[in-house]
Amino acid sequence: MHIQLTNAGKRFNRDWIFRHFNYQFSAGHSYAITGSNGSGKSTLLQVIAGSMDASEGKAAFGSDNIEYAPDDVYKQVTLVAPYIDVIEEMTAAEFLHFHASFKPLLPAVTVEKVIGILGLQAAADKQIRFYSSGMRQRIKLAQAIFADVPVL
Repeated sequence: MHIQLTNAGKRFNRDWIFRHFNYQFSAGHSYAITGSNGSGKSTLLQVIAGSMDASEGKAAFGSDNIEYAPDDVYKQVTLVAPYIDVIEEMTAAEFLHFHASFKPLLPAVTVEKVIGILGLQAAADKQIRFYSSGMRQRIKLAQAIFADVPVL
């Protein structure tokens, strides 16, 4: 899998968050995006993940000889961030089953195994709204880490 940003930029109203960004992210590599608060890291990550369109330039997503349509990128990428919420009316088991219906879990991984790894067996049938912030973070991380996608 590769993600190619060409002359990409994002702005909100008249303010450019980033501009003229060119980079190719390739499978098998790890990347770190650093910067001060408000420098555009989260916005850039959302463009890289395909969950937000660039205001200018191009973001292309592909693998081998396949280029993914914008509506199919979500099947290839998963993102965890503080601003991404879980569905609070669901239990952990319901949420993970729901998420697995459009992003399958890794082979040999089940929702029950994930809940055990997270140490949430006693709370698996409680609505997420009653979870602590740490428990919610574990659920968000699990739905990303255990998804069978090429890009995390």
